[in-house]
Amino acid sequence: MQISAPGPKARLADVAAQAGVSEATVSRVLNGKPGVGPDTRRAVLTALDVLGYERPSQLRTKSAGLVGLVVPELENPIFPAFAQAVESLLSQRGYTSVLCTQTPGGVTEDEYVDMLRARGVSGIIFISGLHADSSVDHSRYRRLVDQGLPIVMVNGFSDAFPAPFVSTDDAGAMSLAVTHLAALGHRRIGLAIGPTRYVVAQRKVDGFVTAMRDKVGVRDAEAEGFVARSMFTVEGGHAAAVRLLEDAGVTAVVCGSDLIALGVVRAVRARGGQVPDTVSVVGFDDSPLISYTDPPLTTVRQPVAAMSQAAVRALADEIAGDAYPKGEYLFAPELIVRGSTSAAPR
Repeated sequence: MQISAPGPKARLADVAAQAGVSEATVSRVLNGKPGVGPDTRRAVLTALDVLGYERPSQLRTKSAGLVGLVVPELENPIFPAFAQAVESLLSQRGYTSVLCTQTPGGVTEDEYVDMLRARGVSGIIFISGLHADSSVDHSRYRRLVDQGLPIVMVNGFSDAFPAPFVSTDDAGAMSLAVTHLAALGHRRIGLAIGPTRYVVAQRKVDGFVTAMRDKVGVRDAEAEGFVARSMFTVEGGHAAAVRLLEDAGVTAVVCGSDLIALGVVRAVRARGGQVPDTVSVVGFDDSPLISYTDPPLTTVRQPVAAMSQAAVRALADEIAGDAYPKGEYLFAPELIVRGSTSAAPR
């Protein structure tokens, strides 16, 4: 973020085109007239910022401070969904968010934290950061806490440092998925999951094994044989599905993410099968646009809005000096049934 000289006077046509509204709407916003919805007003102001125009003085709001928002990537659509929700909620409280997203070989999380601290951020929200990786040293977060920087962690838990943790109930998600498939008559149910060094992945495996025992009557050791570990990507889902189909003969696959589920669908079709006639597939996240896949994906929805509200509230309380209770807060997921699941084949 840098300070620049006052920008040029805004051209209504340019701003209208950028915001996707009429010039009359832009004029109403710039002149502070009523009759414009908050989302439209925000779009116009964002267009001003993007085009480098200076906002009219009456529309400038005093910032409550900068807040860092660290996400692992933006290719998985669940992360932009979280980022958008958190940024909007921070803005409503007067905070300006600084989005930090990582790319392979690019800036690391620790480097982003150093940059954010140099800019004097009031706090940081980490979404599926290194705190979710059980193989790394979490003392980096302990140091931030000891230095008095408010932090909040989303999806992923560690008992190595005190902070508010906001997570989806991964075990509960697996129970929802397995229960749904068992009710459809499936007994050979697989789990396609990412590396289990990640807390969310290991919790899903534990929840899956428990659900297979309770809902299907499969012993724990046998249920472990229905787990294929790969990567949280479309390619990872394809590779996991091949192993599950060839080695375990599954008729249904529960997936650790919607991207994995898309890879499973691709693998089933590559083998001449169909979803859900040959194999039923359940995703996880309910990412934007996932309902428009072919077939529309049955998935377990993360409560992004509720989790984002909790994370922002916790950080705002920490920044204000009102210590938010430390520990983990689990949010219940929701099964969304669409077209990728059906009765088990005879």
